[in-house]
Amino acid sequence: MSFPELPDFPWDVLADHAARARTHPDGVVDLSMGTPVDPVPPLIQAALTTAAELPGYPTTHGLPELRTAAVAALERRHGVPGLDPDTVLPTIGSKELVAWLPTLLGVTSVVIPELAYPTYEVGARLAGASSVRADGLTALGPAAPGLVWLNSPSNPTGRVLPVEHLRKVIAWARERGTIVVSDECYLALGWETEPISVLHPSVSDGDLTGILAVHSLSKTSSLAGYRAGFVTGDPALVRGLLEVRKHAGLIVPRPVQAAMTAALSDDEHIATQKSRFAARRAHLRPALESAGFRIDHSEAGLYLWATREEPAWTTTEWLATRGILVAPGTFYGPTGSHHVRIALTAPDDHIASAVTRLQ
Repeated sequence: MSFPELPDFPWDVLADHAARARTHPDGVVDLSMGTPVDPVPPLIQAALTTAAELPGYPTTHGLPELRTAAVAALERRHGVPGLDPDTVLPTIGSKELVAWLPTLLGVTSVVIPELAYPTYEVGARLAGASSVRADGLTALGPAAPGLVWLNSPSNPTGRVLPVEHLRKVIAWARERGTIVVSDECYLALGWETEPISVLHPSVSDGDLTGILAVHSLSKTSSLAGYRAGFVTGDPALVRGLLEVRKHAGLIVPRPVQAAMTAALSDDEHIATQKSRFAARRAHLRPALESAGFRIDHSEAGLYLWATREEPAWTTTEWLATRGILVAPGTFYGPTGSHHVRIALTAPDDHIASAVTRLQ
């Protein structure tokens, strides 16, 4: 038996530094992962229980009210008008879709950002597809890849792609018959600029042919434990994904669909969660800068992309000796070799402790 050759799982590689950080007298401050630490909002918890007694199989396409809520949320929160609810397909979190999308679409070549969420590359390997890292289209020459990943705001850098860049990617892809998939999991977390969806008319001109957008409720609604996400865009692509996922049994549990509907129908908890992240960012960023770090990009999203102009693992070790665990930039690509990714997902008292240790 031969399994696909995959890279080491990043957080397994970080184990020694995690152990070092845990030896700090006041314990570890784990800023290495974007794992929610704030409680699931009560209205979502309540919605989850409403379907707890239902014994039947849920539908792969999801509840009509869930799909309608997703369409309304995209228009209300991100200015994306006129989507057909039938083009919304719930997914078991977003990572599952990212990992399997090249396989589900049957593509043989994938373009991923220079600095990127590791699962983009893993998805290509699982599909037996080739992959290339590129931020600029000119580097690809006349190639016609099957799929191009966009990620704005970026994980790990927090970089936001402007409308002009997104439009160029769409035009380039359409000339080649390439599918564009935009990972928009951090779209609601703009700080210094307002991110825009690839589905927005200013980008797509209202034509979603060849375009998909991936959304997650993990960060803004603290639903990582629920595994709640969805994909939407090109009706033909969504129909194809739906048919394959029906056969594969890739179905979001019925109680989770009810919870997603509640989360997508309420904006107040989104604003509350964003304010928590903003407060943590406001404390942590100046403390890092005072300690000699430079923060690059980071104008949106859930992370600070920081450097001390030294190898990433050296910085990771320096922070671990202070009981602070971060992710080295090498997890995200070769050009991250002198940066670390620092998450805003830690309780307020842990953030305060990190600030004190940096001083």
